[in-house]
Amino acid sequence: MPKPQPIVNKAVVNTEGTQQKVFVQKPEPPICKLEAPKEPPLKYSQAKFDVSFDEPKAAINEVVFKLHQNHLFKLGLGLFLDDPTLNFKNESCLPEAVTFVHKDQNKKIVKRFIFSKSNYDIWLEINYQNLSSSPIKINSPLVLGVLDFSPANIHARNQDVAISTKEKAQHLSGRKDFQAQQLNFVGLRDRYFCAILDPGADGFSGFIKKFNNVESEVGLNYQEITLLPGSQIGQKYHIYLGPQDLKTLNSINPNWAIIINYGTFDFISQILLQLLELLYRLVHNWGWAIIILSILVYFALYPLTLKQMRSMKGMQAIQPKIEELRKAYKDNPQKLNKEIMELYKEHKVNPLGGCLPLLLQMPIFFALYQALLRSIVLKGASFLWIKDLSEPDRLFTLPKDLPVIGNEINILPIVMAIEMFVQQKFSMASTSSSSAEQQKMMMFLMPLLFGFIFYKMPSGLVLYWFINSTLMLIYQIRISRAK
Repeated sequence: MPKPQPIVNKAVVNTEGTQQKVFVQKPEPPICKLEAPKEPPLKYSQAKFDVSFDEPKAAINEVVFKLHQNHLFKLGLGLFLDDPTLNFKNESCLPEAVTFVHKDQNKKIVKRFIFSKSNYDIWLEINYQNLSSSPIKINSPLVLGVLDFSPANIHARNQDVAISTKEKAQHLSGRKDFQAQQLNFVGLRDRYFCAILDPGADGFSGFIKKFNNVESEVGLNYQEITLLPGSQIGQKYHIYLGPQDLKTLNSINPNWAIIINYGTFDFISQILLQLLELLYRLVHNWGWAIIILSILVYFALYPLTLKQMRSMKGMQAIQPKIEELRKAYKDNPQKLNKEIMELYKEHKVNPLGGCLPLLLQMPIFFALYQALLRSIVLKGASFLWIKDLSEPDRLFTLPKDLPVIGNEINILPIVMAIEMFVQQKFSMASTSSSSAEQQKMMMFLMPLLFGFIFYKMPSGLVLYWFINSTLMLIYQIRISRAK
């Protein structure tokens, strides 16, 4: 690779020994700059992101992703050689690379970050040179980053660690110490973005080291190297600093794609996201894509929904007979249960029939929740009054907080709670008088409870549930009016 040339004014010496000053016309803005205060960070900028370096440690503190609403991704001390004796100085900061050098009486270490122009991958070259007359040991861990689990970190609950070995890939919380041999790569992530460190060679192990209740560091160790006097050795690492986007990761290294994980129902989440992306390509709006997805899921489960509604209607029809049995056998619970089961059998009613569609909806619901919560493609996606489908819909904010809901007025959860109230009213219309008070209480409590649960959830998820509930309510009204 040709050595990059800085874009600066410089003095050069000609063949006759005289000095000429060469000026570059219309110089480009500086790629790097130092910023106050005390120990100023070194800033590297390009089209995709701004990187803030800790110069004495030659480490990345944080990255601001310009193409994604200036999202701040903190690494703490990222790609840091864990050796307190090292003190680096910035040697050069160019569009292609940033170089740091440590030099003492025994050794010289050069760390060079080489940035891709078209993607989010980085190459890190570390060169060690023995300047002494004795062998030296090289065994400093390379820390990928520090996880911050403190309450002040709004992304704390979305952080985790991925460690891939020759045997398997694991997703860990990062809150406990961990060691893994035969490492392929180690990665960490927040809600939308991730960092991956790939040594590209054997002989490395990965680790999670817990400092305290709110901090853990993630990185890799390598086998100790003995460097003879006057000799040098280089190491090269492939790094990814960017969004958790499957297409982007696959274009660089398909093995890295396993860092994208949506929890227990990851497989369903992946399918739903691919289906959403297909729908988006058709309608060019994520809100409409979610609505169509909700309709598709509803009709896929329609046979079960039909069975549920008929079961609920049958239960309502035999409710008076059940009340009569309760009065007749109030002192004989065993006989009461037997008679009620016979009644169910006689009228071909399954008391659990109404729960099956809901149980089948739950995996889809939780899978979609994780997909919408973490999917970078939905970050900032708007629909009608909703500015971001990955956040609550926030029609407007109040100057002061209200009890429970805070200062945000989110319309979708409120409308959904009202809709659930209507749905409860229809489903309980035929209940007997003896349990009317209890049913009436549930008719108010359930919508309030669900409204509270959904109030701070991503508006895309609430939109999905609202459309699904609306379709069920329409069908419920139809079947309740049927003779």
